[in-house]
Amino acid sequence: MAADKRYPIGQYIPKPFSEQRKEARIADIGRLPQLLENALLNLDEQQLQTPYREGGWTVQQLVHHVADSHINAYCRFKLGATESNPQIKPYDEKLWAELPDVQHLPVNISITLLHALHARWHYLLEKFTIRDWERTVFHPEQKRTITLWEMLGSYAWHGKHHTAHITTLREEKHW
Repeated sequence: MAADKRYPIGQYIPKPFSEQRKEARIADIGRLPQLLENALLNLDEQQLQTPYREGGWTVQQLVHHVADSHINAYCRFKLGATESNPQIKPYDEKLWAELPDVQHLPVNISITLLHALHARWHYLLEKFTIRDWERTVFHPEQKRTITLWEMLGSYAWHGKHHTAHITTLREEKHW
């Protein structure tokens, strides 16, 4: 088990562009909904309300967070692909995780959303050219410009990161 439960697969580290990395990251985007759905198999309501670590989100909050985050990511990619260095809109993910839809809707709603969203996102990313990966967005909270290539790596990592929160918790609890 990872020493730091916040980062069961380690923190995201940007890597330079390569065709092999590109193919792997796009595949990660395509596979995420099924991997996340598999991580949830046979969990009951009590398990879904279990935090993945002390002070952390519940499994239910994690799943809805991934959907919220990846909806924003998809929009950010579309903006980056169609505008010149657009400023993206940050949001308070901690406050979003406390909203009623996250607290009360079943996780299958977000899993269904992720299947459709990732099908579109995956298709879009497969059509990107080398120049598209060099396009950028501006993140006002981070006060920096980010390439779509770096964003792809970050979001490919993000899905695996939160799936690992769930699978690590399952292993720890023997579920």
